[in-house]
Amino acid sequence: MFEERNEVSPVTEGTPRWLAGAVVVLAAVSLLALGIGWNAAHHAKNAEQVVAAQVQILNHNAEALTQRLTQAEEHSAQVQGQLNVVTSRLKLTQSELSSAKRQAKQIKEQYGKQLASVETSLASKASSDDVKNLSGDVSGVKSDLDATKGSLQMARGELGTLIARNHEEIDQLRRMGQRDYFEFTLDRKGSRQKVGNLVVELLKSNPKRNQFTVALYVDDMRLEKK
Repeated sequence: MFEERNEVSPVTEGTPRWLAGAVVVLAAVSLLALGIGWNAAHHAKNAEQVVAAQVQILNHNAEALTQRLTQAEEHSAQVQGQLNVVTSRLKLTQSELSSAKRQAKQIKEQYGKQLASVETSLASKASSDDVKNLSGDVSGVKSDLDATKGSLQMARGELGTLIARNHEEIDQLRRMGQRDYFEFTLDRKGSRQKVGNLVVELLKSNPKRNQFTVALYVDDMRLEKK
């Protein structure tokens, strides 16, 4: 009988399947991560460009706003200066007018006193002799009255240079060149008129006392002047 020998040949095992699968999965995950990273970088770059553009627009708007604020401040300063000039002129004209009125009143009172003194003297001395004796005094008083009348006319002339009642008188004042004049008419309470850069409104008036109250409007500012 032949003896059968079972020879056991060594079996070489190949690479495990799970390892190959793991390598494939790892490669897929790496590619996916690489794609996600590139996509994120692309979006980040786009977002950075958008933000940079928006920042540039904001800077441009801020510069434009700064320029507008500067122009507004310059305009406000100019308007305030014009308003101060108008206010100063109104104060000066009102002061001159009050002074001329006081002078005219004093001259009128002096004229009245002198005239009353002459009438009293004539009434107390009715005889012809007394009248003859008073003739010299009357002549002297007449000279004084003429001088007083001249002073009164001069005061009225000064007062006329301060107040212009019509267009011709305003043109005359302008030709004198002493100051700037603006012609406007406010015929009733609440009426308004634009004068240069200002708007003038009549609030109330008292013609008998030559008193009035006006409101001056410049942009958003309002000033009352009596």
